[in-house]
Amino acid sequence: MIKIAIVGIGNCASSLIQGLTFYENVKDEREIPGLLNNSIGGYYISDIEIVAAFDVDKRKIGKDVSEAIFQKPNNTTVFCENVKESGVKVLRGPTLDGVSKHMEEYDEDIRFVESDENPVDVVKVLRETKPDILINYLPVGSQKATEYYVNCCLEAGVSFINAIPVFISSKDEYAKMFEDAGLVCVGDDIKAQIGATITHRVLTNLFSKRGVKLKRTYQLNTGGNTDFLNMLDRKRLSFKKISKTEAVQSQLGQPLHWKNIHIGPSDFIPWQKDNKICFIRMEGEQFGSVPMNLEMRLSVEDSPNSAGVMIDAIRCTKLAIDRGIKGYLKEISAFGFKHPAIQYSDDKAFKMLDEFIKGD
Repeated sequence: MIKIAIVGIGNCASSLIQGLTFYENVKDEREIPGLLNNSIGGYYISDIEIVAAFDVDKRKIGKDVSEAIFQKPNNTTVFCENVKESGVKVLRGPTLDGVSKHMEEYDEDIRFVESDENPVDVVKVLRETKPDILINYLPVGSQKATEYYVNCCLEAGVSFINAIPVFISSKDEYAKMFEDAGLVCVGDDIKAQIGATITHRVLTNLFSKRGVKLKRTYQLNTGGNTDFLNMLDRKRLSFKKISKTEAVQSQLGQPLHWKNIHIGPSDFIPWQKDNKICFIRMEGEQFGSVPMNLEMRLSVEDSPNSAGVMIDAIRCTKLAIDRGIKGYLKEISAFGFKHPAIQYSDDKAFKMLDEFIKGD
């Protein structure tokens, strides 16, 4: 079994946990829609078990995880209504900088509502429940809260997957801390299966490989989940913009001047809920310096779009633990995250991950 703990029982956690029931009977090598790999190192989705969960919202704390994932303000698609009861209650974690003050201006149905309960002793819980891995699904901009849970993992002996754009696993000092502790770290900022960043990267690489000089580009995103509401506070966006921009710039031989590239969220539209709509424009020069442009609109349900990648990240992390690997895990980080320590092309990252899984 692979035992996991989750921080932040929002839409992403909901999609992941729904998937544990939805795919629980997948035990062969058939191609299954939504899965990148049915088996990794002999581990199937049914081998993943949640043993601890932390949040700050009073509507989730004290409820079984299987019930908490359907509480407001979660609003992602319900693709598996009858999620198996886990026997794991959501515990009150510390807030720190996990909730932006501007959210208080909005209706409780679409924002976090903090619990009055005192936070639990996270290290004690981790030591008692003994997860192999803790997954960080805190809101964008939660620097202090993320660092707090990182320190808890290091103290309790738990490996770490960072799904958000706070730079931890990609920084040498944190990678060294996990290595010295005999643990594994993965991240940062998870990349969806077919999302805005991966699509923009592929198109940028296509321009380069086909001899078209990219002159300028933008990527604008809108959505109606708490992630987009949280990001209305632009001060919380600095690492998010760096992460997404570097992911695209890395596909160019010569990075664009900052004036010619804009990547980042655009606005919060409540009725979109967890549906994310992405608009990409790319302007380039073809043969003879003749101008061309490409415009694309992508619509995806945001949280399920990342859950398949997280399922692989969990199993690769456990496989690394089994093999005695310590510190930063570059293969799944390069493939599945926007801000790995080193950026590779998507073809190279896929090959690296395939070789890692096979043990080559």
